[in-house]
Amino acid sequence: MSDTHAQTVAYVRSTMIEAADPPSSQTGAIKWMRENLFSGWLNTVLTLMSLLIIWMALAAVGPWLLNSVWTAGSLAECRAVLDGTSGACFSVITDRWHQLLFGFYPPEFYWRPVLALILLFVALAPVLFTALPRKLLIFTALYPFVGYHLLWGGSVWFPVSAALGFVAGFVAYKLLGKVNNLLAIFAAILTPVLWWVFAAGAFDAALSSVMPLGLEFVRSDRFGGFLISLIIGVSGISLSLPIGILLALGRQSDMIFLKTVCVVVIEFIRGVPLITLLFTASLLLNYFLPPGTAFDLILRVIIMVTLFASAYMAEVIRGGLAALPKGQYEAADALGLDYWKAQRLIIMPQALKISIPGIVNTFIGLFKDTTLVVFIGLLDPIGLSNAIRADTNWNGIYWELFIFIGLLFFIFCFGMSRYSMYLERKLKTDHR
Repeated sequence: MSDTHAQTVAYVRSTMIEAADPPSSQTGAIKWMRENLFSGWLNTVLTLMSLLIIWMALAAVGPWLLNSVWTAGSLAECRAVLDGTSGACFSVITDRWHQLLFGFYPPEFYWRPVLALILLFVALAPVLFTALPRKLLIFTALYPFVGYHLLWGGSVWFPVSAALGFVAGFVAYKLLGKVNNLLAIFAAILTPVLWWVFAAGAFDAALSSVMPLGLEFVRSDRFGGFLISLIIGVSGISLSLPIGILLALGRQSDMIFLKTVCVVVIEFIRGVPLITLLFTASLLLNYFLPPGTAFDLILRVIIMVTLFASAYMAEVIRGGLAALPKGQYEAADALGLDYWKAQRLIIMPQALKISIPGIVNTFIGLFKDTTLVVFIGLLDPIGLSNAIRADTNWNGIYWELFIFIGLLFFIFCFGMSRYSMYLERKLKTDHR
């Protein structure tokens, strides 16, 4: 057909029509609501019922929250201000927030746990966000010793002597690594233990007598509130992941003795309630130590909580290892990698990626389980709420304290959950 004939035909378009905007019902919030809230009769009924329940809850709780008192000095003053009306008495939070956060830590030293918390986020940043300079990992490795000295104080040479134990283990591993890899691993574990048992105390005492540097010592029984929950939670989370990885690898090992030991440890700890392990840390652990050994209660609790979380972490990671296809192991063998390089470069990164939801779920459960330390005499936020309510000024108050405690736990746990989702999206390699 010629161009002249095409221009004379009425139904042949000679120009393109400009693109029009899609209907309002197919974009934005209206589209989302149609697809997610009102996509069918059942979904519509459930949405309307949910909205009704939310409205009833807000109608019941909203006036109580909006009619809050924040400046009274006691529950009686709160009730006098409310004058018979329904309202929350959040004055207990403004009056006792320091106890809920720091326990009985000396007020003049509050700057120390606050600085330790700030430095904790600095130390975690290069671990959580790989875009940051890798040199910051040096501070991450040093932070446990810095954080300990800030919180407990005492001689500055004590954390230095503890750090030198790890340095000694690293040197032993490097020296024996060229001879025998297994021997180097045992030396890296045994050398720090020998240093801490036989040399660390003498090193600390010698340098303290020559250069007495440090902060004023704070006893562990002064710790409490969210401070103790963060110490136990962060320590348990940080230590349980590497220990859980080693237990998972040991359980899959071909060495019968190593595999048996790992299986017994994992199954025994998973079969015992955490509260039983905490009572063991509180009452029985000192019986297994040399006479005269003073073992801090918080340190004992951290050890037991770490072992408990490590056993569960080992099973989570073992699930990730089992989910990998056999071809990944064969590919590592084909590349000529030894066991540890294969685990570090090929196997473990994929297993950890698969296990991210389970790992974070274990972390969240561990952080919430720190409230169980109240049963062995450590005043976590729940224990301090009982102590506050025992005061005659606040006797009879309940919901306000528990709302505040629950909100703080929610912030930490929700933050861990959001980060795990960010990490899953970042590591997602499929295009579905």
